[in-house]
Amino acid sequence: MKFGYNTNGFAHHTLQDALRVIAQAGYSGAAITLDVNHLNPFICGEVERRACANLLRELSLEAIVEGGSRFILDPYNKHEPSLINPHGQERRLSFLRECVLTAESLGAKVVAFASGVRQESVTKDQAEDFLAQGIAELCDFAAERGITLALEPEPGHFVETLADYERIKERCGRPNFRLTLDVGHIYCSESAGPAEIIEKYRDEIANVHLEDIKDGVHNHLPPGEGDVDFAAALKTLEEIGYGGLVNLELSRSSHDAPRIARQALAFLKKIV
Repeated sequence: MKFGYNTNGFAHHTLQDALRVIAQAGYSGAAITLDVNHLNPFICGEVERRACANLLRELSLEAIVEGGSRFILDPYNKHEPSLINPHGQERRLSFLRECVLTAESLGAKVVAFASGVRQESVTKDQAEDFLAQGIAELCDFAAERGITLALEPEPGHFVETLADYERIKERCGRPNFRLTLDVGHIYCSESAGPAEIIEKYRDEIANVHLEDIKDGVHNHLPPGEGDVDFAAALKTLEEIGYGGLVNLELSRSSHDAPRIARQALAFLKKIV
């Protein structure tokens, strides 16, 4: 089992320091969220990407790229504009293309992202059209570079459930479009448990997020503080032969990131 840590949980560290702490804590990889101070694609170029790639090799860290930064495109509105915002879709597409280019530079094979929240002025049919068209365009761009795009169903977003993911996948029809499975989100949005879900989507999963969830409330908690059956999830991931990173996503613990990162990995290694 290859555990990684999402750099959105190191919001108060430079990316270089975050990667060093993650490696020293014993992780095998990092999910690098491109953000205002972490390889911001609007101010960082190939020189910075190459330096990051060298550091990843030095630290023996595998990487994926995450496109879930909150305010990189709009300082007032979280995750806006999204792929389903008709007045800003091209800005989001541009950002996600930069995520793909960054992944290529880092040697990462997966770019993860979410749909965004549907605005009242956009109908469900319009949102689905915008999303399917945008993802298809991105998939073609990513396929030329050997990159997989992995959509994450996110509570409160237009694509919230696994059924929503299936509908968009059918519309897109691209072989490099797959799933980011957040195990904690299963407890917010699905009726089945993690073992059943992982088995069902065994051929779709390209990226895994992990955190604890309490009482079905979408609040990412360190492992051991909620209701998630980590043993069942990790056992099933092993049984299906999942070979990618299993990434802790604890963005709300940035204030205590080094300790939380060590504590979370120790908890998971006891289970494994």
